[in-house]
Amino acid sequence: MNSCVLMAEIIKEPELRYTQDGQMAIAEMLVQFAGLRAEDPAETLKVVGWGNLAQQIQEQYHLGDRVIIEGRLGMNRVERPEGFKETRAELTVSRIHLLTAEGGLTSRVAVSGNETTPKAVASPAVTPSKPGTPAPTPTATAKTKFQPPAPEPASPSFNYDDIPF
Repeated sequence: MNSCVLMAEIIKEPELRYTQDGQMAIAEMLVQFAGLRAEDPAETLKVVGWGNLAQQIQEQYHLGDRVIIEGRLGMNRVERPEGFKETRAELTVSRIHLLTAEGGLTSRVAVSGNETTPKAVASPAVTPSKPGTPAPTPTATAKTKFQPPAPEPASPSFNYDDIPF
């Protein structure tokens, strides 16, 4: 199954267009996400939404928004004016979540034929971390006498394994 989840920032305002017959809405935008390593440059990816989700993307998401996108990753081959073919990655959205300023999520999911409303999703509270000593744990007050480890059982003097490893 082709499934992709990506946290990114919208770097091109979503554009809404329609299929030739005017029946299906298509939203396109560009997002940018960090590279895998610190020295890697940020990557750019084209994101496409269809139908009701396309309209929601165009209305509710804007340049500079941080989002989590769920969808399918595809590769498209494009003929360049220079005379060669180029392969480009494209993410087809199935769900998109807006990251709020407080670090929480707002989920906007389109289901065919149904309108959806945004719903807030709780996020864990962020607490500043302080290096310190761990809290002491209570110990039992019963006195135990130290006992040396039990002696190992006698090993057989004959090695039954004919393979040395």
